[in-house]
Amino acid sequence: MPEIKYQRILLKVSGEALAGEAHRGLDFTIVNQLCDSIKACVDMGAQIGLVIGAGNFWRGVKDGADKMQRSHADAMGMLGTVMNAIAVADALNRHGLDARVLSAVEMNKFAEYYTRDLAERYLSEGKVVLFAAGTGNPYFSTDTGAVLRGVEIEADAVLMAKNVDAIYSADPAKDPNAVRYSRLTYGEVLSKNLKATDITAMALAMDNDMTMVCFGLNEENSILRVVRGEEIGTTVKNHF
Repeated sequence: MPEIKYQRILLKVSGEALAGEAHRGLDFTIVNQLCDSIKACVDMGAQIGLVIGAGNFWRGVKDGADKMQRSHADAMGMLGTVMNAIAVADALNRHGLDARVLSAVEMNKFAEYYTRDLAERYLSEGKVVLFAAGTGNPYFSTDTGAVLRGVEIEADAVLMAKNVDAIYSADPAKDPNAVRYSRLTYGEVLSKNLKATDITAMALAMDNDMTMVCFGLNEENSILRVVRGEEIGTTVKNHF
């Protein structure tokens, strides 16, 4: 068995990344590729917690802006994460993995209610745990929810699988001179106001000395390569 660098991880995948070229809903070719990567990591001995965003269905802060009360718009976003978690859990089960959906909001017809101890038990048993409904509160992004769950389960790292392959000084799709970073401290991210995740997520990770790796989901075997310790994307720590 090849050695792995991160034995327990919290993997965050954006909802948009699962939508593919349609930019809405779920592209099951991409979902199945994600499941293949997760299975390869589990087969190597990794324990995986998974948070999926809801941008393929609804982004409360964007889609509901100036049209809805923010808490109501964010509630719709939380429900979108539950839909994504149910779909990916189903796909993981079809790949031979035991996947459980834990929701921060009680909805026992669709998911188990999240507690840290239940998540710990499932992870220790080798199950893939999908954390749905964000933090259960409005005004917090799924990036913040991912870091929070990563801290709670004492993950070795939070892996942010994004549409962009690293952290840049500016949006590389708009600025051809954007600088690509391979390593950053949390202090640098915050002082430069880099838009890798929201500030709350970065500050929470910094305060808890959590390693974060931001990388592109679409790169070949990217999740597996990060778990093995290959330096792709951008690694963020308090100190190197």
